[in-house]
Amino acid sequence: MSLTTGTAAHAAAVDKSPEPGAPPRRGRRSLNRHNLTGWLFSTPFLVLFALFMLFPIVATLLMSFTDFGARHVTRPLEAEFVGLDNYTKLFQDDTFLKALFNTAYFVVVGVPATIVLGLLAAILLNNGIDRARTFFRIGFYAPVVTTIVAVAIVWRFVLDPSDGLIASLASEVGLSAPDFLGSETWAMPSLIAMAVWRNLGTVMVLCIAGLQAIPPEVREAARLDGAGAWQELRRITVPLLRPTLLYATVITSIGYLNVFEEPFVMTQGGPSDSTLTVSLDMYREGFNFFHMGYASAMAYVLFVVIMGITVLQLRLLKDNTR
Repeated sequence: MSLTTGTAAHAAAVDKSPEPGAPPRRGRRSLNRHNLTGWLFSTPFLVLFALFMLFPIVATLLMSFTDFGARHVTRPLEAEFVGLDNYTKLFQDDTFLKALFNTAYFVVVGVPATIVLGLLAAILLNNGIDRARTFFRIGFYAPVVTTIVAVAIVWRFVLDPSDGLIASLASEVGLSAPDFLGSETWAMPSLIAMAVWRNLGTVMVLCIAGLQAIPPEVREAARLDGAGAWQELRRITVPLLRPTLLYATVITSIGYLNVFEEPFVMTQGGPSDSTLTVSLDMYREGFNFFHMGYASAMAYVLFVVIMGITVLQLRLLKDNTR
């Protein structure tokens, strides 16, 4: 073999060799096969997500720009495009503005109360209560997994102005209890109290997990330095729990902005729309009055509000977790 022929053969072999860092061809085929297998296993979820999540989201967005109503359910393509009229009408609708205010009131009062009481319950169950700790944990968390109908029955008994628990206790000391659910003044605070009682168990569980992740050496060092219970809570527990409290605040705020079950079951938005929320107003417009395009616009306004508040909370609170 000549020198020229050998050099050419060597060059051809070098050209056919894989590039540095590239997987072998057999490895690439195996990787492609694994990717295909993964997509095949994901297909049922993707199909269900597209049918029951993605399609309704897109359809609702399109409906919000139309006058879609009951007559268009069987003939959706006949709905008339109205542009931004639904969104414009929303902020001229006194009922919607009142529902927006009620929802804000529910969130501003309910979220801090839920976080504070949930944190307090977690601290007591993690440090202060030794006996029957499991019993109390189950007791605090039970309302979270209890259906709203059962919760409503309990709270109607508690709040009943004639034979309820509060009325009976008030009569023992010569007082009369107000009509909590029939009063414009007391109806929303009553629903907030019920929501806090029902949801503080979730915050409690999250905070217990966060408390158990705090190294005991940190607490011991603080106590040796003379820190009291309040200083330990303020300077050690809360700062180290900030990521947990951030998560709890965000998910609680999202849940309360979507509040629907409590007013729907307990008051139907009354009295005089004092407990009407955006979600309940959306339900009434869409399924009672069949103004589905208008209700879809409400849904996207609420979505924007939730997104904005969530981003704001993450920006304000996340800086303090670093």
